[in-house]
Amino acid sequence: MEVFLFYIAGFVSLTATMLVITRMNASHALIYLIISLLAIAVIFYLLGAPFAAALEIVIYAGAIMVLFLFVVMMLNLGRSSVDQEQHWFLPRMWVMPGILTTILLLEMIYLLVAPTSSAGISSSGTAVSPKEVGITLFGPYLITVELASILLLASLVGTYHLGRRYLRARREEIA
Repeated sequence: MEVFLFYIAGFVSLTATMLVITRMNASHALIYLIISLLAIAVIFYLLGAPFAAALEIVIYAGAIMVLFLFVVMMLNLGRSSVDQEQHWFLPRMWVMPGILTTILLLEMIYLLVAPTSSAGISSSGTAVSPKEVGITLFGPYLITVELASILLLASLVGTYHLGRRYLRARREEIA
């Protein structure tokens, strides 16, 4: 049964990813990207890595939402965006994301309720604990993790300066 659930999550992930690529509207693409990341979290859970699944949801799906909010704030669409926002609330805009998310929700409910489920168990037969993930990340991969954090910090500082320059130019246009 879990193999079937794996293929369903894979199908949802591939479908949502294809919809990310084909959407012209950045808002819709981000919504499908979040669904794809949630499907990948289900796949991690099925492969025996519940901690990685939780990290996928918290870090990636959460970070995408923050990035989306940041982009909306940077664009500062103003009052002209009200009509566009009303267009986004139409039911036909939410049918496909709703279907894909419902599939993932039903899959996770089944995995959490099924008494004979072996989800969360890796192929070696043991669950991967957060302690093991931490020891691996901050053991042999310590330099890689630190370099990634420095890269993320540099991109955050660069984004702040670009946004500040944009706002300064915008204020000069208005004045």
